Formats: sequence, structure tokens, C-alpha cells
Amino acid sequence: MQYIVIETFKDVLAVYRRFRDRGRLAPDSLRYLGSWVTEDFRKCYQVMECDDRRALEEWLERWSDIVEFEVLPVLTSAAAYEALKPRL
Repeated sequence: MQYIVIETFKDVLAVYRRFRDRGRLAPDSLRYLGSWVTEDFRKCYQVMECDDRRALEEWLERWSDIVEFEVLPVLTSAAAYEALKPRL
């Protein structure tokens, strides 16, 4: 399953310091696919993938002291089309 994770930084410098010092802190089964940061450095939009949501939850917990999260399960556009195609 893929997820868009919307991060709101409580302290942007703390986030980037932790990343610099400790890396992404993701379990091996959680795959990072890409990310984008807003120009004001307040939000980050990440695409993550895992087979078991518990891996995602473990990663969120490791950052929850300095980041607030919104998690949206998503499909690719092609997968959404295939799911809807019988009803079109």
C-alpha cells in the first residue's frame, strides 16, 4: 500500500538536525518513494510504501515529538482507473 504522508513541522530545524544525525529512522519494510517540501519549510509531502501499516506507524512514532502527521492511503492514477473501469 502507498501513502501520502503530510508532515507539519513543529520545529523545522529539529527535524533536519535529526535527519542529518540519524537518517530517516524508517523500519526496513517501509519504503520511501519521494518527498516535496513547501517553500516556507513548514510542510513536507512524502510518498511512502509498505505491506504492513504497522511499519508506517512505527516510523511516525519516531518523529511524533517534532512532527504532526496526516496519512492518506492512495492509489496510483492507473490503479484508480482500473478499479473504476467496470463502472464507466
